[in-house]
Amino acid sequence: MYRIGGGAGFSGDRIDAPQSVVAAIAAAGAGGAVIFETLGERTLALGQIAKRQDASRGYEPLLEDLLEPVLSQCVESGITIVGNFGQANPPAAAAAIQALAHRLGLGALRIAVVGGDDLVGRVDLSKTERWDGDGRLPDLDGDVIAINAYMGAEAIAEAISAGAQVVVTGRVADPALVLGPLVAHFGWRWDDLDRIAAGTLVGHLLECGSQVSGGFFADPGVKDVPDTANIGFPIAEVESDGSFVITKASGTGGLVDLRTVKEQLLYEIHDPAAYLTPDVTLDISEVELAQVGPDRVRVAGAKGHPAPEKLKATVSYFGDWLGEAEISYAGPNALARAKLAVTTIDERIRRRDLPVRHRADIFGTVSAFDSDSGDLLAEFGGTTAGDYRVRFAFGGSSQRDVERAVQEVNALYCCGPAGGGGVRQSVKPRVRTLSHLVPRQLVQPVFHFAGEAS
Repeated sequence: MYRIGGGAGFSGDRIDAPQSVVAAIAAAGAGGAVIFETLGERTLALGQIAKRQDASRGYEPLLEDLLEPVLSQCVESGITIVGNFGQANPPAAAAAIQALAHRLGLGALRIAVVGGDDLVGRVDLSKTERWDGDGRLPDLDGDVIAINAYMGAEAIAEAISAGAQVVVTGRVADPALVLGPLVAHFGWRWDDLDRIAAGTLVGHLLECGSQVSGGFFADPGVKDVPDTANIGFPIAEVESDGSFVITKASGTGGLVDLRTVKEQLLYEIHDPAAYLTPDVTLDISEVELAQVGPDRVRVAGAKGHPAPEKLKATVSYFGDWLGEAEISYAGPNALARAKLAVTTIDERIRRRDLPVRHRADIFGTVSAFDSDSGDLLAEFGGTTAGDYRVRFAFGGSSQRDVERAVQEVNALYCCGPAGGGGVRQSVKPRVRTLSHLVPRQLVQPVFHFAGEAS
């Protein structure tokens, strides 16, 4: 049996969550692995911005906070750490981990850096097709910052087999973080598609952290989850035949049952018989689940088919500027005053002829479901008392124009309806992304050990 745990499910996840996972795996005394999945299209784009501003950044901002409490125990217990927390700058992340190891008195670690996902200068986007999930989005223009392909698990497995204690990646498919350690441990062949599929399924269930152990599941009175303040992150106990049990550390909150596993099993699955990954096409149509104990669900029956010929790649473009500003109105007639703030800003943008796109939402009414035109809000009554937050968003190619639009919201303090307060405002550059399909042969995953020539 090989134990592998989920230490994070997204960038910004709980920084204390990995501690119970690592402690439970260490207590079993047979090594294992813990994975940190902290990378999405949005976070990769943010990493590209950070790297442009500072060449030493561009990796997961919470990297040190996540690893400092568990790094020593992982090293001492032979638990391999695998994470896509390298984001846009895996070498810088590796350097940060090595610096942390020295601060903790661990000396030099074997830290592998996986590369090959950056395709800038290696692919002609005009000759690629758009990924169908982005098919309805408008075309983007402007400078391409990065093109990052979703790589598979092969370089991760090779790095661990070569002695890596920590593996740092950038853009890899989320399940690859788990499949790599499993292939390295069990020696599975890459053409043993059912086992590769099983390992990919383990990764799919672990990749979102606590989503499989009660997180993003609770609905009081309908789906009750105990002790949500202390949800235990998942641990998979994997057998050599690819069957496995999903569980969590004892003494933690949350729950692992048939419902939580089914929800995560179907998460982001477009075709249950053909879930495309770089390593295998996963078929979960015959997967069987069984509750085999408290917080223990057995999973078996994954089938594998050949991997697709093309890989998904995220193309990051330098976008425009985003300005946001908020103001609150409360008490009698608050909704009418909030709506007046919206029409006032609309008119101010028109009078100043500011070349910005903008919209406003009044939270507390129908903002979560309304269109940019505000049709639903227009049908809503205008005299309701309550507590309303007005959020304005502005987009434009000129930083200065967006700043001017945001300043108009701040001016509502005295120039707008009665009782406005609590203004918050920001102006940020945006990176926009689209996904394309690229030929597999263009993507050459490689690894090197930090401190050694790549």
